[in-house]
Amino acid sequence: MVTEKLKKFTTPVFPFTAIVGQEEMKLALQLNVIDPKIGGVMIMGDRGTGKSTTIRAIADLLPEIEIVKDDPFNSDKTDLDLMGNEVRQAIQNNETIETELIKIPMVDLPLGATEDRVCGTIDIEKALTEGIKAFEPGLLAKANRGLLYVDEVNLLDDHLVDILLDSAASGWNTVEREGISIRHPARFVLVGSGNPEEGELRPQLLDRFGMHAEIRTVKDPILRVKVVEERTSFDQDPTIWLNNYEEKQQELRDRIVSAQKLLPTVQLDYNLRVKISEVCSQLDVDGLRGDIVTNRAAKAYAAYNSRDIVTVEDISKIITLCLRHRLRKDPLESIDSGDKVSKVFKEIFEIED
Repeated sequence: MVTEKLKKFTTPVFPFTAIVGQEEMKLALQLNVIDPKIGGVMIMGDRGTGKSTTIRAIADLLPEIEIVKDDPFNSDKTDLDLMGNEVRQAIQNNETIETELIKIPMVDLPLGATEDRVCGTIDIEKALTEGIKAFEPGLLAKANRGLLYVDEVNLLDDHLVDILLDSAASGWNTVEREGISIRHPARFVLVGSGNPEEGELRPQLLDRFGMHAEIRTVKDPILRVKVVEERTSFDQDPTIWLNNYEEKQQELRDRIVSAQKLLPTVQLDYNLRVKISEVCSQLDVDGLRGDIVTNRAAKAYAAYNSRDIVTVEDISKIITLCLRHRLRKDPLESIDSGDKVSKVFKEIFEIED
């Protein structure tokens, strides 16, 4: 009886559609879920503004995924880029593969995590008992096809942030340890959050995040009361609260799934692509990451709105999120709030205020 209850028991998660305000952060998360190749999102903001709540809520909102049963990498049995070597060999040998449905993996990376725990290491137990070299997967393997969340990413060791960003960009994790050489899929949406008062990320690392959302504490007293009331009601009786939002949650879930399906067909006109690059050039953005991410995000936003052609309005909604953190040259300078990006965008796209 107790075992059955434990199986059914899951910690209730505050519904994504019930979160008041913070539109910029919510949009950035949704676009990254539609197209993980955007490269993750960095959320900087004041304490107690619901950063962690929102990130857990988006993971809970997403539909279940089909994985190969008992596979440490959450392998997909049809996509080569999302399957481990063992699954690939099993398919080549025409073996039957059992699958199961699981919730989208949501992995929390604690600040004290070691490189071995993140990347994976040699399985000591197997080495001692069976005398064989075996790989013990780390958090990157667990996060494949899901979300990897680092709270206070600005306090994490730089070399660990480097590893995370490399894996998020390439979709693979390579481990070279004590005679073990293994490469496994690690495609996830990397979400970092932090408080600017506790220090910034190095510009080189900041540039690697696809988007940068800035969030502020809500100033409107009526909105603040609404936030407090909703949180209190949820804490008192989560089940009733979740049932009230189930319809809205399902609507948004369907919208995200249909956007993912529509995304490959979305077209971005050549002239608009040239203008995006012109904005990046005029803002003196280093490298081409800004151009690539803006193109991807604009397509994801069009797909999110059920359209297969990108408009200027789509670009205006996402360009600040994609470029504001790439303008910084001096580590002592604070990140541009987005006014500069917005101003240059309006000049080049000839939009009047």
